[in-house]
Amino acid sequence: MAVKVLILEDNPVARSFLCRVVRESFSDAIAITEAGDLESARREIGLTGGPRGLPGVESFKLILVDLELPDGNGMELLAELAQYPATKIVTTLYSDDDHLFPALQRGADGYLLKEDRFEVLVEELQKIVRGQPPLSPAIARRLLTHFRQGVGAEGSSDSGFAPLPGFSTNRPASLERPAPMDHERLTPRENEVLTYLSKGFTIKEIAALMGIKWFTVNDHIKSIYKKLNVSSRAEAAVLASKQGLV
Repeated sequence: MAVKVLILEDNPVARSFLCRVVRESFSDAIAITEAGDLESARREIGLTGGPRGLPGVESFKLILVDLELPDGNGMELLAELAQYPATKIVTTLYSDDDHLFPALQRGADGYLLKEDRFEVLVEELQKIVRGQPPLSPAIARRLLTHFRQGVGAEGSSDSGFAPLPGFSTNRPASLERPAPMDHERLTPRENEVLTYLSKGFTIKEIAALMGIKWFTVNDHIKSIYKKLNVSSRAEAAVLASKQGLV
């Protein structure tokens, strides 16, 4: 069964771009529903079980939410979907605190900037399957800076911000990483994919070079990340270089 995705974005060009990002990010069959305003998004969500989801009704599994819309603000939808059983990711051009923290407080599970490169957005969305929050690099840096400056001895911040799953106000989970697992566990195919990743090839380019489907490459990458205990292409490339894996 296809994974249902809702993309709420009023700009047709940006919406098409995000559709491509989503399709590139997951190996599963994807069924994308597009909405250009809040009213359309609410109507589509209502057809899939309402704001809380209903047993026996196939709900959206992933919702991308733009913030500035013709008939309101995406923050409203995030608040309405607090109990909805989907991963909700903000996709916006705004990287300031006035947008970031309210969105996270209203239940966003991630925050991506549409100005990021295609490959960066794909890598971040792929974190969902590993239970990690998709965050644009600039947003991750902003959060780290915020906690370093605002977290007191008792691990509380005066912002009232509730951290995303996988984050700790005392020590960010992205910095709390155990030692890498045995690199010899990588299969020959995984080593080949890792070599191409280290050289900067995209998933589709790697698929063409290896003569396999892009979703197979995606599966190899997920396995590589798990075995090397990393969460991004950059980390995998650095580790591979340091350890002489490529």
